[in-house]
Amino acid sequence: MKKLIPVLLLLMALSSCKKTEFSPVGPTDVAIRNLSDQTLNELTVKIKSQIHTYGNIGPSQVSDYFRFDTAFVKAEITAKVNGVNFSTATVNYLGLIHIGRERIIYNVWLPNGLSEPVIEIDDVVYIEPLILGD
Repeated sequence: MKKLIPVLLLLMALSSCKKTEFSPVGPTDVAIRNLSDQTLNELTVKIKSQIHTYGNIGPSQVSDYFRFDTAFVKAEITAKVNGVNFSTATVNYLGLIHIGRERIIYNVWLPNGLSEPVIEIDDVVYIEPLILGD
């Protein structure tokens, strides 16, 4: 009987817990802001298996938004600068938390200038929640 009371109390405590509500996975509208002093030509963004081509983005310019099924604080971004291919590192999305239904901007730049073909995401700016019609 003494063992039964703690078990019953534990069952009552667990049954009264509410399940945490998680935000939806997506979609997420993504734009790119070029923080570098170079034009990023033929810029593409790949998140998981989804790819969008943004075209050319001049210094300090912001692209149009494209919709991704899911988005994360990291993405695979490639562009040409003066005919040379620049890119971020390959992203392993396992374990990354999705952004959710948001409109965001990836601020990207060339951390090493033109000396190394590397693009980095400097920041992810959350613009506003994405409101979808039912």
